[in-house]
Amino acid sequence: MDATEERLARELPAYARRVVDALEAAGFEAWVVGGWVRDALLGRPGHDVDVTTSAPWPEAERVLRAAGADVHETGVAHGTLTAVVDGRPVETTTYRVEGAYSDRRHPDEVRFVTDVREDLARRDFTVNAMAFHPKRGLLDPFGGRGDLGARVIRAVGDPRRRFEEDALRVLRAVRFACRLDARIEPRTREALVERAGGLADIARERVGQELDGILATGRVARALRGEFAVMAAAVPELAPMEGFEQRSPYHAHDVLEHTARVCAGVEEFTGGAASQALRWAALLHDVAKPACWSEDVSGRGHFFGHPAAGARVLREVMGRLAVPGETVRAARALVLLHDFEIRPTRASMRRMLAELEHACPGRARELSFALLDLKRSDAVAKASACMGYAVELDAMTRALREELAAGGVWRVRDLAVGGADVIRERGVEPGPGVGMVLEQLLAAVMAGELENDREAELAWLRW
Repeated sequence: MDATEERLARELPAYARRVVDALEAAGFEAWVVGGWVRDALLGRPGHDVDVTTSAPWPEAERVLRAAGADVHETGVAHGTLTAVVDGRPVETTTYRVEGAYSDRRHPDEVRFVTDVREDLARRDFTVNAMAFHPKRGLLDPFGGRGDLGARVIRAVGDPRRRFEEDALRVLRAVRFACRLDARIEPRTREALVERAGGLADIARERVGQELDGILATGRVARALRGEFAVMAAAVPELAPMEGFEQRSPYHAHDVLEHTARVCAGVEEFTGGAASQALRWAALLHDVAKPACWSEDVSGRGHFFGHPAAGARVLREVMGRLAVPGETVRAARALVLLHDFEIRPTRASMRRMLAELEHACPGRARELSFALLDLKRSDAVAKASACMGYAVELDAMTRALREELAAGGVWRVRDLAVGGADVIRERGVEPGPGVGMVLEQLLAAVMAGELENDREAELAWLRW
């Protein structure tokens, strides 16, 4: 073994090694495969380890139980068990090859084999088709280690066949290219563009999981620019953005390039730590612009109402893709308000917080900073004359911090008085009227006409 392989042997988690050792002590062959091998070669080993073995799954179950593992039959039709060792799950699968994929999603048959190379040959990309053994070292029949070092995503064998087997692999190729900062090898790229239409046959939640993974890499701008055919096949609502010129003094790019720049911007302004809601909002903030297009007599383009229309499209798209509801609600609020006018005053910050509270109850505080980052990104993605607005937003961020540090007032419950005070001071009966008075009082406080002070608010109620 070379120095890198020796390092991998040292870094292989003990619970995974116990699975390998137990199977081999029983006379079978076993290897670590998949993401752990790929990531460990990059110097970032994880905790999720998969093992493949020559042992038929009933034998693997018997051996691992005898070795003290808690074994679950999680996918025995495909030869897969999950062995829990020291509290850690290790997915263990018998070497297999797969038959035709008539539905482009599932193999028509699975056949178990005895040669690990046959098992590796069925995998999607070379960087995922490597096996590692703590004594025998790296098994790399398809050049995955070289492709990993060169930052290349290459299909194993015939790319068209790989994508015909499972159309979701076209999105997986994009996800790995983004995650590994890699380029897609030309023949593989040609095939994935050709087969992108097969995504229509894939369950929407699986597409959503892959898209969510692409966004999580922080490099969705790369996907939009380099693999837009695949992205548009996954989300057809994106397609009209390509080449849609905005004909506005505020914009220097078509809607697609503007969107790519906004997606890149939210990563820059958050230091690569943007929330998933912010990433989805950046991707879809202008998705409704083509449908909202109008042109005035001078030939200038307008997109009246596109934030509200975009929020509706976002909810439909993300709902269809089974993205978690809390992410959908937060992203929708950001898209709805991405053009909301704000000023560097505490009163303006209160209005912004109130609008966010209305759009996504309970999350206004966290979303307020995300909204400012979305606005910054939107500004730097426009014409050069508009980029200065990103600097102006620094003053608004200071005003927001001041408002929050002072306690923040944007909900009725933030007031220093409550319903009982209204009933006592105004002499009104409990009911909707109490809420109406409190809303009027909140409006006065938010506008800066009144301090959020109990005595001042009681005096207002008595007036």
